[in-house]
Amino acid sequence: MEIKIDDLNGGEVIQLLEEHLADMYATSPPESVHALDVSALKSPEITFYSSWRDDELLGCVAIKALDNTHVELKSMRTSNNARNQGVASKLLSHVIEQAREKGFATISLETGSQEFFKPARSLYEKYDFSYCEPFGDYQEDPHSRFMTRQL
Repeated sequence: MEIKIDDLNGGEVIQLLEEHLADMYATSPPESVHALDVSALKSPEITFYSSWRDDELLGCVAIKALDNTHVELKSMRTSNNARNQGVASKLLSHVIEQAREKGFATISLETGSQEFFKPARSLYEKYDFSYCEPFGDYQEDPHSRFMTRQL
């Protein structure tokens, strides 16, 4: 598996992100969906990564710099045909290491509170993320769970 910085111009990546957004809107009220669309993911404070095996897209993840010490995990998604193959773990390990190498001290995330998001929350717990209060511009929301870890 190769993980690389992605410019978000490939059709496969755009389709995966559209599936991600569709799932978010299908499982959460619109005001509780914090997933970013492709244009927002192209912001300069965001580094977007995609994971590939040969020409097959396996997944994606992004980190967004909130300030000089804190990044947020965004758009973590594994393609349907690559589920249960360790893709999410490898992507998460990769962005944790990238954030550490860039000098960030903290990585945080927002995920859903619904059962649909339980596998994601379990993965983050496995990687030493702990539950926390809302960070950045987030507000308390019964449909959201906030997690963080020190790097």
